Amino acid sequence: LEEGWDKEVSHFIERMIDPAHAKAAVFRFALDDYGARARRVEAWVRARCALFALPYGDQGLLISRHHYQNVGGFEAEPLMEDVSIIRRIGRRRLVFLTSKAVTSAVRYRRDGYISRPLRNFFILTLYFLRVPPRVLVKLYG
Repeated sequence: LEEGWDKEVSHFIERMIDPAHAKAAVFRFALDDYGARARRVEAWVRARCALFALPYGDQGLLISRHHYQNVGGFEAEPLMEDVSIIRRIGRRRLVFLTSKAVTSAVRYRRDGYISRPLRNFFILTLYFLRVPPRVLVKLYG
């Protein structure tokens, strides 16, 4: 996590005193690659989050135990469990922090900075079309 994340998280937690107004939070996505291709992927993730309020698990999830239990926790799925819980939390109860969660770019380097996001989008589309996660995990690679 980016330096200063702890202050931002503390502030978020202080505001979440009332369980009736519970929210969850996620960090900003960043790759551990300093090239232009990585910045384009980060821009795509920012757009996906802004338009659809749909962060992935590599952005972390801050959620109280009470709120986690109320939304049903993580489902026992081999893939897309992060998307499932985010959808149950809902756009109105999701806060996007400004601190970055820096994640590995290994898959992007290996699979390509264009083909990996396209594959992820394809899998997400199939998930929304209700293709079972056990099938998606085979396609995900």
